[in-house]
Amino acid sequence: MKNNMKKIILLIPIVVLMIGSCKKFEQINTNPNATTQVNSAMLATSMILSITRGDISTQKSFMQPYLLGKYLTWGEGQENAQYNNISRADFGRITLLRNVTPMVNYATTDGLKKSYDGLGHFIRAWQFFMATMQVGDIPYSEAVKGETDAILQPKYDSQKAVFLGILNELDQANTLFSQGTNFDGDPIYGGNVDKWRRLTNSFQLHVLINLYKKTADADLKVIERFKDIAANRPIMRDYRDNFALAYNSTAGQNYPWSDVPAGSGNSFVKSNYTMLTNVLLEPLKTLQDKRLFYFAKPSPVKIAAGLSETDYNAYPSVEPSDSFSSLQTRRVNKDYSDINNRYVQLVNAEPVGVFNYWDQELALAEGAVRGWITTTPAQTHYASAITNSMNFIVAYTPDVADYHHNMKMDAAYIAAYPSTPGVALAGTAEEQIAQIITQKYLANFLQGPKYLGWFENRRTGYPVFKLNSSTNLNTPSSKFPLRWLYPLNELNYNGANLAAAVASQYGGNDDQNQTMWLLK
Repeated sequence: MKNNMKKIILLIPIVVLMIGSCKKFEQINTNPNATTQVNSAMLATSMILSITRGDISTQKSFMQPYLLGKYLTWGEGQENAQYNNISRADFGRITLLRNVTPMVNYATTDGLKKSYDGLGHFIRAWQFFMATMQVGDIPYSEAVKGETDAILQPKYDSQKAVFLGILNELDQANTLFSQGTNFDGDPIYGGNVDKWRRLTNSFQLHVLINLYKKTADADLKVIERFKDIAANRPIMRDYRDNFALAYNSTAGQNYPWSDVPAGSGNSFVKSNYTMLTNVLLEPLKTLQDKRLFYFAKPSPVKIAAGLSETDYNAYPSVEPSDSFSSLQTRRVNKDYSDINNRYVQLVNAEPVGVFNYWDQELALAEGAVRGWITTTPAQTHYASAITNSMNFIVAYTPDVADYHHNMKMDAAYIAAYPSTPGVALAGTAEEQIAQIITQKYLANFLQGPKYLGWFENRRTGYPVFKLNSSTNLNTPSSKFPLRWLYPLNELNYNGANLAAAVASQYGGNDDQNQTMWLLK
């Protein structure tokens, strides 16, 4: 005991010295111009950027969702996403939600508390929607309650219960934004609660259109909710309401695919790894859509053969399911269309929207074709989506020949285009839905919610993806995958609840070919 006391007495001066040194270190290394206290605005900024810039990411990972969605191919090496090999999801987007409660609690007025509370409900709805779309059932009612309720292993809720929760949270966000005041910490809308309210309601239309197979469910009230939002709530008005992150010349805030001195120094671009596919380019050619000239650049082989850059035939496409070796041959021979130089040469090429006005309008067009709403014709919403996509592109493309290849979209072209034969909605309801989803796919080139092109193909079959069993990396190769596997962390740390969820949904088999409730 005496020896132990001597050790403690001898250690006291050392500990005191260490504490003093730590204080001096903190004083020296504290930025006097930066706040050291967390507040609502800081937490809001962090979460908003996590679902915009975080989902977009940078450079090569920016392209991954578009590989899965068959917009382009990749020449650096055989990419799993291009060939339908999807593995495990990540629930990191759910852990972010721990910041919602402190963000609301730090608010200093009743109006701000309602605004931040509305923002919290929107972000929760967004993150849970993105997570459940990947895997099916997820933790919802007990999620992120480790600190407040000591729930470290949350149970899984059924996908139906999750969707009910998402819809209710969006309803709450709509009400709270209507009662709140403009707030700080918002890099997208500058804290404008009216714009956030419109986004909330527009996003709910997107959620509801994904529930089109569940219109008979008395709890979800899919058509009733859809009709009420379309008729009675404020929604997005044009592309200027896009939920989009704008870029600038500041290092670290450049467009993800830029390769300029102030930009990313992107070696992937320098290596010309990207080739645009037939899923994207052939509809643009068939429909004589001038967006092609803003999306792509012509094949140097076709130009050398005498074709003009204004000729749709100068933009050959590739089939994304072809073997990697055959695609490499095309790339080496340079007879393909690459991404337009404007995406490469401009640090602020265009704001990247993770939910855009045209997504809302095409959901409304689909709802009208399905008979959910009758006040406005489907063609009106459809045309508005196309014209806003085109106006958006024109607004953010400098008048440089290389960026539109002398095929500029002027006001007259844009106004007339949606009504031209072959573009205007026509035929059976199914044929019109195919047209709507095709336009959604085209408008969301390097835009839109993460994996939207792939999710729309899974949901509707459009646009059509070719299944090539000789290159398909899914198992079995005769099928496209339908979902991601659950995260490894869940398997390791929440195994019992995960096992129960897999048993109730998929007969105990967590694989990529299982059909989730949403798709049944």
